[in-house]
Amino acid sequence: MNFVIGLVVALGSILGGFTALGGHLAVIWQPWEFVIIGGSAFGTLIIANTGKVLKDTGSAVVEAVLDKSPKPRDFLDVLGVLFALMRELKTKSRAEAESHVDNPTESAIFQQFPKILAQKELTGFICDYCRLIIIGNARTHEIEALMDEELNTISRDKMKPYLALSAVAEALPALGIVAAVLGVIKAMGALDQSPELLGHLIGAALVGTFAGILLSYGVITPLCAKIKVTREKKLRAYIIVKQSLLAFMNGAMPQIAVEHGRKTVPLSERPSIDDVENETLSAGSKTAEAA
Repeated sequence: MNFVIGLVVALGSILGGFTALGGHLAVIWQPWEFVIIGGSAFGTLIIANTGKVLKDTGSAVVEAVLDKSPKPRDFLDVLGVLFALMRELKTKSRAEAESHVDNPTESAIFQQFPKILAQKELTGFICDYCRLIIIGNARTHEIEALMDEELNTISRDKMKPYLALSAVAEALPALGIVAAVLGVIKAMGALDQSPELLGHLIGAALVGTFAGILLSYGVITPLCAKIKVTREKKLRAYIIVKQSLLAFMNGAMPQIAVEHGRKTVPLSERPSIDDVENETLSAGSKTAEAA
């Protein structure tokens, strides 16, 4: 919603200011200039990226525009499922604990947190490292190094839409110049026409430069920044898992281990320690009832 409001304010200020100066909005409406710029920008995006990245870019744009970044409730869910799993690992037999990570869709723990279960990549990340803990042969520093490597890989994948659109944003001013040059070429072919018509053609050509710069710095670049912030918040869930499980492997009790994870949540979204305690106690009682 903030993105939409900001876009309306920016465009309103630009177009309103232009009108206040005596300009006519009809002059700016040059659809074929926008077709040249938008089409060439979209074409470069297709050339530079795979189909999977293009699809993920569409998802990232929707996430950014609709502000689908994790909220405190989402982080509480991550901490709750980790607490319940670590308690199982500490108090139950290997077979009982392993049943939760081998088939999370049938797990009473994961079923309490449908939002976590719906995120297949995050669920897989949690289950993979819980499974390594159950096996018991890996050392903590080895698990930490493996987690760091996987997090780097996940981060690179999640940031591909940001990088893809950033490249488009950088290219848009130049593509605007291309559209302007084409407009000037058209205007040069009408030198024998009246000054009024020639001025109109040159003004239409300059709209290309205006549109390229506006789309780059006024739309796509802020959108890229919003995508980056949103994706970084989504990656924070993996950091919570990492810190909590490493603390657990180093001997911390489940309640203390989730506190290690809570401290990695950004301050603006960080749930209080009381909220986490209530969530973990609630998750623990529900798991016990299900068992």
